[in-house]
Order: sequence, then structure tokens, then C-alpha cells
Amino acid sequence: MQSIRFYTYTVALLLGLSACNKQLDTAPSNAVSEDIVLKNVANLTTISEGTWAAMMDDFYGGTYSNPGFKTIALTSDAMANDVALITTKYGFPTAYRFTQMNDKTQSRVTAIWGQLYKIINNSNIIIANVDRVEGDLTSKKVLKGQALALRAHTYLTIASFYQYSYLKDSTAKTAPVYTTPTTASTQGNPKASLKEIYEVIFADLQQARELLAGYDRPAKYKINVDVVNGLLARAYLNTGRWAFAAAAANEALQNYPLMAPSEYSKGFNDAGNSEWIWGHSEIPSQSDGSYSFHFLDVSSASSYYYSYMADPFFGELFETGDIRKTLFSWDGSAAAREGYLQYKKFKFKADQTADLVLMRSAEALLIKAEGYARAGSIPEGITALNQLRTARGAKLFDANGATAENLIKEILIERRKELWGEGFGLSDIIRTQQAVARKPYVDANGNDIKVTVVKPDGTTKEVPARYHTALTFSDGTAFAANSPYYIFVIPQGEEQNNPNLNK
Repeated sequence: MQSIRFYTYTVALLLGLSACNKQLDTAPSNAVSEDIVLKNVANLTTISEGTWAAMMDDFYGGTYSNPGFKTIALTSDAMANDVALITTKYGFPTAYRFTQMNDKTQSRVTAIWGQLYKIINNSNIIIANVDRVEGDLTSKKVLKGQALALRAHTYLTIASFYQYSYLKDSTAKTAPVYTTPTTASTQGNPKASLKEIYEVIFADLQQARELLAGYDRPAKYKINVDVVNGLLARAYLNTGRWAFAAAAANEALQNYPLMAPSEYSKGFNDAGNSEWIWGHSEIPSQSDGSYSFHFLDVSSASSYYYSYMADPFFGELFETGDIRKTLFSWDGSAAAREGYLQYKKFKFKADQTADLVLMRSAEALLIKAEGYARAGSIPEGITALNQLRTARGAKLFDANGATAENLIKEILIERRKELWGEGFGLSDIIRTQQAVARKPYVDANGNDIKVTVVKPDGTTKEVPARYHTALTFSDGTAFAANSPYYIFVIPQGEEQNNPNLNK
């Protein structure tokens, strides 16, 4: 079975011991005995720490184009509406053109799948053994709660990208579920339905919430009750449990006040930001995850690729006075970039690192707004949406004559505006059963709209605005809702190594 065949107990511990040195796949599988791995809570904690480091900071698939877990976020946004990708740059052009994630032979398909199931298996090792190893009871409770939450987060990622919306068909077969440790000799499981996957997700998160009650974490990457509530809010939203989504989101955001406008333009690179509920800090000696900023950062000299430019129509969603609008500028720095719309939300720090955001109170507030709106509690939904818009200096939603339909439409637009570059582009399209929306930036006569750019020497120049180069699916057909092009396929290696997959 491709997804788990390399992950024995011994390799899991070695992963933890060697993560800082990036030696995850080269250690001999018999280097550490199972007795040592399962001796005490400290060794299981080593597995947990190593799993996290590998998840966030390892390149997968033998390429720099897959910088840890953020690879999935980059792929999601490349395949959605609002990133006008520079396709001559390294990394994500095939995802952007819809020729990659539906091809089971592609290396990124294999890399993402392998990473997700390695995280699941290491979490299973901890969950299965933590109650019986030596160690402090409180430490064991926290470790188990965090492992359950990380397993739920990983299955939530699978449910979000490997099948259509839960609300389209909760019985649709999606991917295998494993809740106990596996070895190279384990027989692979068949695909579980979305409903079965979400049953595991909710059970894990409910148990994690109990185990982590009262836990005061030392750093933002550690999972606490607030992170668990945020994950519950996402899962409830995906499954149409609107009131539960709003309530869980409200719990998640309580300790994370929205940032001041002056903070918004600092680069989204600091886990100390008041809004960040969950994030991963980087340092120069452990910073491979920062490589994702080479795609997202379109203005720093440190950025190699600056390929995630903004769709001009996306820029037009923002009104004057909105702090986010000040981050846009037309690029005139080089011929290859001339006329693209920069969105300078993400910037490297001075030391060429960047912390990685995984969950913010702004997202939780938007889940709260959407949950209320879809549950029919329109005033509460408006209040939540306008709380965010007030913080950003944006035009408030007018409550006069408001309907659930037009409120939900505005909330979904606000999600695009607020969460750009954080990985929700494609998953929201799948979740809400919408079609990708890309169109040429032209005038009424079909001519490219011209914009003024500032050249490196300070002079200005009028050039045609650059926009999407992939305006249809790769076969030339129009974008459509519930398209198979949106769904991540299971890699060919998994099909070959798991004969039970489609039973």
C-alpha cells in the first residue's frame, strides 16, 4: 500500500529524531527498536514534534515546488479564481491549467497523498500507545489530544479535496480511513465515504477538545482548544451544520482580536500576529516551509518566482478606504511581469524567513457569519460580517432589505478577499458547488484594458493589463460546477499497491 508502506514504528521515531536535519527518508528502518519507541511519553512526543516539522518544513516529491503542507494551499489557490499565475515561472503552472491534480501519474499527486497518510500514521502510533507508556498523566492527555486533532485536520484536508461537496453526496467514496498504526505488511483499506470520514473527524475533535481543556500552549504551532474549535467550525461548515459552525467559530476566535490596519500590510509572516490562532514559526536554520513565499511574495528582492499575481477583477472587489486595497499595484519591474497586478499581502522577513499561517480569527469570523446566514439568523450574520469589514475599513453590508441569499453571496466574496493566498480558493469552490470564474480583462470592444506601471527608473508607462492565461479547462471546455478537474485524484502507486481500494 503506497500511502503507508514505509512508515513503521521505528521510522516514525527516527522521523522525530532527525527532522531538524532533514534526514527523514534515509535512516535504516531497523535503527531503533519498538521497545524504545513505545517506552515513554517523551519518545512519543519526539514522534509528534518530528511529524510536525516534516509536515511544515520538508520538500516532498524530490522538488522545491512542494514546500511542506503549504503545497496544498498553493495548489488550491492556483486552481481557483483570483490568482493570475505567471505560467513561465517554476512551481504551479500545471495545477493552474488543470493538467496536474487530475493526473494520477503526476509527482505532486503522489507527494501530497504520501504526506497526508504519513501524518495520519504517526498520529495513529501516538493515539494507540500514549495511554500505556510511562510518563506524566497531563503530558499524555495533551499529546493524545493534539494527535487526535492533527489526525482530524488531515482527514478534513482529504475530505475537502478528494471528493465533491459533502452536501452534494455524503455517501461518495473518497479515500481510505486508518485509525490504528500500519506497517509495510498491512493490507490497505477500501475507500470510505465522506460521511464515514467526517464521523472520524468529529469523534477525534470532540475527544481532543476534552483532553486539551485547560492546556496553556507554549507556542502557536501547538494545538489547543481554540484550534480544535476552529477545526470543528470548518468541519461543521463543510457538512451543513450551520448553527454548530457559527458556535464553534465564535469559541475559536475569542482570544484573537482582529489586527489593527497598520498590521495588515506587514507581510503575513509573523505568528505573533494577534489574529493567528494557529501557525508555524520559521527560523533561518529551519525554514524550508518559508519557500512557499517565493511564489506568494511578489515584491521582495528575496522572492525567486513572484508568480502568484492577482486577477484584475479580484482587485476591483476592494473599495477605497479598505486597507487591503492599498496592497495592490501594477507591476512594471521587468518585461516578464509588466502589467500584472501585484497583491503584496505576503512578504519575506528581513532574514528571508516567513512564519506560516494555518488559522486566523478573521476566517473564524467569516465562518460565524456564513453559519448564521445559512441558518436563517440574518442579523447575526450581518453583525459578524461587518465586524470584519469595520476592521479592514471596508464598506459595510447594508441590512436594509437583506436576504439570506445576498448576504451569503457577500460573505463568500469576503472570504475570497480576506483569505487570498491562504489555501481556501479551490476548497471553497468545491464546498459551495460553484464553478471557477476567470475571464479576460478587456473593454466593451474586446480590447485589453491598459494600465499605468512604474518602471525601475521611476518613469511611468502605459501597458495592457495582464490577466488569466488559463480561461478554460485543459480540454477547452468551459469551467463548470462539480467538475472532476477540481478533485485531487489518488495516485497510481496507491492503486497498484492497495488492491482493496475500490472494493
